[in-house]
Amino acid sequence: MTVTEASSTVITEPSQASAGRQFVEAYRRDGRDARIELDYTITASLGSTRRKPRRPTRYLLKNVVYLNQQPRHAYWHETAAQPDDPAVLHGEERRELANHFHSSPIPDLHTTTAWVQLPDGLAEDPVAFESFLNARLIMRLGTAENHTLLSMEGGLLTLPQIGRLTASAPFDSGLLAACDATEQMGCTADGVVMNPVDYYRYLETGRLMQTLEENGVFIVRTRLVQPGTALVGDFGHGAQLFDAGRSTIEFAEPPPGTFVEPGVAIKAEIWERVVVNLPFTFHLVTL
Repeated sequence: MTVTEASSTVITEPSQASAGRQFVEAYRRDGRDARIELDYTITASLGSTRRKPRRPTRYLLKNVVYLNQQPRHAYWHETAAQPDDPAVLHGEERRELANHFHSSPIPDLHTTTAWVQLPDGLAEDPVAFESFLNARLIMRLGTAENHTLLSMEGGLLTLPQIGRLTASAPFDSGLLAACDATEQMGCTADGVVMNPVDYYRYLETGRLMQTLEENGVFIVRTRLVQPGTALVGDFGHGAQLFDAGRSTIEFAEPPPGTFVEPGVAIKAEIWERVVVNLPFTFHLVTL
């Protein structure tokens, strides 16, 4: 499977039908009983055809463990030194040398779910049906995944051990101060997650966004981050994504309040959980 940045269309190997096509074939065979289970995570196969890519949070997490291929029970993580800890050799210039090392069980994976309603008559056009599933159901699953990785229990925005940074000195920008704070712990800030309103406010007033991207910092724009704040950190080395490595698509009855009107519903699900190995390399910044 080919994995590319951002999300706008489903990318597959030439020999592999898209998830949408596979579900259409199941529907033609089984009708409303159609259900498919895929041995990969659909959101990992999202690619971009946009002139302006919009990267999902998943794109920042380079350390992905597919548990169907690499069974594990534990993960490692570190915590920063406490004030009453004894001094360590070279600890003043290399603060990470005083860290504490830990091992914890991999927490239960979260279920990430997305829903769409099937428009009347669309299923009778297999090409249009496939396009709808790839362009809307799987795209909605990518948006739901952002919520899982950022806002659900254990999500990156919920962790109390992540630093809160309100002062920008000696810089004019809190974003740059957070990048520096990450490097002072021996890591590299390679990602920023921020609200679109702040991203475009920075575009209006200067070149900070372009400068960060030109220096290898990927920026995720999402409504899930409160305006006036941003999450900055070493996403490549400071966190891991544990992924079941499977996906399902099926007709199902949605929970009350899912849609504004009744209709035939289709559900897609994946299973995943983010953990933070190096929490001191992440900072929630007040802009």
